Parts: sequence; C-alpha cells; structure tokens
Amino acid sequence: MSRICQLTGKKAMGGNHVSFSNRKSKRQFKVNLKRKRFFVPETNEWVTLRVSTSALKNINKKGIFACLKEAKEKGVLA
Repeated sequence: MSRICQLTGKKAMGGNHVSFSNRKSKRQFKVNLKRKRFFVPETNEWVTLRVSTSALKNINKKGIFACLKEAKEKGVLA
C-alpha cells in the first residue's frame, strides 16, 4: 500500500539533505499518515481511512462528512 493520504492526496516528495559543508544528497519527505476510524452520523456508518495529520486537523475543523464529500469531488477518494 502506497503512502498516500486518502482525503487530501498528499504523498512523499523529494528534496536534498544539506550537510554543514553544503553538500547535497537526495532524500524523501514522507507523509505523516495515521490509520483512523471515523463515525459518519449522516450515513450512520463507520469508515476507516489512512489520513495525514493535517487532514485530521481539517476533519476536526469541518467535520468528516464535509471532508469526504470534498475528497470525492476532487477525485481523491473513490
């Protein structure tokens, strides 16, 4: 399973390690993902998602139903 957030579509991105002597070597910035179970009161069901911690903050702010609806409109969530 790839490390992609199911709500926002965030995934790992590349960059450089920069040493004190300013040498650069490739590295990856991975997404901070958590497996979380949410109850959706509108549909009266539980949903398990693999979401980034920034998506968790959005869920706390907007609500799970609004975030799921938004993700389906973007095409991130099937």
